[in-house]
Amino acid sequence: MLNKKKILVIGIMSDRSIAYGIAHAMNVQGAELGLSYLERFEDRVASLAEPWKPWLLKACDATNEDQIRDLVEAVKEKVGKIDGLVHSIAFAPKELLEGGFLDNMTREGFLQAHDVSSYSFSAFVKAFLPIMNEQGAFCTMTYLGSQRAIPNYNIMGVAKASLEASVRYLAMDCAKYDIRVNAVSAGPVRTPSAAGVKDMRAAIGRIANASMIKKRITIEQVGNVCSFLCSPLSGGITGEVIYVDNGFRNCLGLTDY
Repeated sequence: MLNKKKILVIGIMSDRSIAYGIAHAMNVQGAELGLSYLERFEDRVASLAEPWKPWLLKACDATNEDQIRDLVEAVKEKVGKIDGLVHSIAFAPKELLEGGFLDNMTREGFLQAHDVSSYSFSAFVKAFLPIMNEQGAFCTMTYLGSQRAIPNYNIMGVAKASLEASVRYLAMDCAKYDIRVNAVSAGPVRTPSAAGVKDMRAAIGRIANASMIKKRITIEQVGNVCSFLCSPLSGGITGEVIYVDNGFRNCLGLTDY
């Protein structure tokens, strides 16, 4: 699906992160990968990515506009233009991801969650749009907590709702350049990020049992759908949220959560 397509994947932390599953799936489909990550994960990502022979390995703090501009310039220097960008970044202070929505709410925490988890995607799209090839694609990651109140997900659900709204408006803006923007809403996956949400790991098994297919979602499944959304095969899809959750969202078993 992605033969010789140049894709930038942002947000790899470990071999259990969703971004890793995405990069792996895209490599299998023939993509030529560039990777970005937080600086503290640089050595780990370099080791994980060695089999893929990426054209770029560069740290970037998504809250720093100068570092975003530096990343754009590095990409231009290495490959000129790209065919796709995947944004797999989210963060909220841990104390806001437990208990009731208001229990630990602060203005600073609210803004930080939205800055990293929502605004950063728009920032990357704006920065990379001039070097995105026609028929290229942007893709980001979301979760059902944007649409339903999930215990402990709290401020992250509000940030993801903002992210999903941004996808629709970004898609409208980018359409004039023949570039698409979509989101993938993955079912809960056992990742380092999920560990930050209280009781999320316990909920993974319950949600799997309540889904139609009655299996846990894998990072490989999420990666396959992201590969599709960044490929010419999805050329008619934009402004959408695609669910990869074994049917959980549409299942009566939702009440069992």
